[in-house]
Amino acid sequence: MQNAVAYITSSSTEQERQPALHEADATVSPGTCLATRRLVPERCTHGRGRIRPKEARGNVIEYEILLLFDAELPEERQNEIVTRTRELVERGGGTFEGHDVWGRRRLAYEIDHKAEGTYHLLTFTAEPGTLDEISRVLKITDGVLRHMAVKRAKPGATPSGPPPSTDREPEYAESFAESGAGPETDAEQQLEGEE
Repeated sequence: MQNAVAYITSSSTEQERQPALHEADATVSPGTCLATRRLVPERCTHGRGRIRPKEARGNVIEYEILLLFDAELPEERQNEIVTRTRELVERGGGTFEGHDVWGRRRLAYEIDHKAEGTYHLLTFTAEPGTLDEISRVLKITDGVLRHMAVKRAKPGATPSGPPPSTDREPEYAESFAESGAGPETDAEQQLEGEE
């Protein structure tokens, strides 16, 4: 019996000397093993209150919004809406680049029983959150019949897809003629007429 007790005590002292095999294992909670170091580093805020400063976001995108106003809306009210949109862009950290008045135009279909509208094109750069706020405000603004915001195409951007090939047209013409599915030529019509 003393041998059994001696074996237990000696094996328990050996376990104390050896580090646990699962010490750095994330599946075992730290309270059940002898792990003393943290596996996840703490976030360093340096007193800013956020992980990154506002200037480091770099998610500024070039947009344009086409506004469709009621044609009977006074010009002063149209300018107020454009000014408010400009203020929202600048308050959101973006830059307002331009305002182009397209004028009064006939609509393809009536909107709210109105056959004409006045178009304004606004160009600016802003973050996506700012664009969401602008769209929210324009949806609830009286006098705005429709608005559409899109990312501006960069100058010199190529269209997607392969470039058009000039040598493909004869290839199709040859295969079309060989298949016999094309229109009959005058010579073929004459031969059929003689038979």
